[in-house]
Amino acid sequence: MAVVEELIRKEADGTVSFGNHMLKDKAKLEDFEHCGDLYKVKTYKTMTRLERNGMFVYESVPGTSVSHFKETADEISFKVEGDEDAQITVGLKEDTEYEVFVNGQSIGKMKTNLSGKLNISALLAQAGEVSVTITK
Repeated sequence: MAVVEELIRKEADGTVSFGNHMLKDKAKLEDFEHCGDLYKVKTYKTMTRLERNGMFVYESVPGTSVSHFKETADEISFKVEGDEDAQITVGLKEDTEYEVFVNGQSIGKMKTNLSGKLNISALLAQAGEVSVTITK
């Protein structure tokens, strides 16, 4: 997977790809329209963040490149790449249990906090692209 040079883009399958973990300086793009929603992305080497309609969706520390990000009522799925292991936080429904899969293997069930955030540690260093699926 390559970094997203345009910071965020629509994919042919209806998903979005965003983030550029190779950037040394902060870059952001606001008011990117996709399926009736407005997205905002901030990204660079140390952080990547995505918001939809002003609400938190995704953040990684350090920065990552994310492809084919898809969210439904019961599932979020995406592929992620980075130079270093990353702490990924996604916004979901508050106080709800989800099962997390990395590269098709369950890493267990996790519960969101009162603000609906779920934290995942992703081993990305020298791993290439990693697929993540979070199901209700």
